[in-house]
Amino acid sequence: MDLKERLRTDLTAAMRGNDTQRRDVLRMVLAAVKQIEIDSRVTLDDAGVQDVLRRQVKQRQESIADFTRAGRPDEVARETAEAALIESYLPQMMSREVIEELARAAIAETGVSDAKGMGQVMSRLMPQVKGRADGRLVNDVVRGLLQ
Repeated sequence: MDLKERLRTDLTAAMRGNDTQRRDVLRMVLAAVKQIEIDSRVTLDDAGVQDVLRRQVKQRQESIADFTRAGRPDEVARETAEAALIESYLPQMMSREVIEELARAAIAETGVSDAKGMGQVMSRLMPQVKGRADGRLVNDVVRGLLQ
């Protein structure tokens, strides 16, 4: 079963189970997927749906930061729960240790020894971790290893 079909099936189950929060989040996610499909006039595969899900999680994380600064703990809790639900449909993210291991290998392959060659390392490393690691974390790891 592809990811879009799994989302639809889980939406139906949430509707039958009267799980309003799950239902609402899945409806928002499916609406975002449908909007991208309509705008780009293509049918998204699993990778495309995962990109939409990542964008949805990123939006929630930005909202969490805003609500935290505004002192709205009720909204922070709601957004955190939504982000956790959406993340459950994404593949497991890489740990910092795994990223460091891959970064060390990329540095060895490129022969870079200082921060000036960071772009070369990042261009070699990012295709390996795409969708499985946060870009900021990868950047921090590479920067730390090159300094």
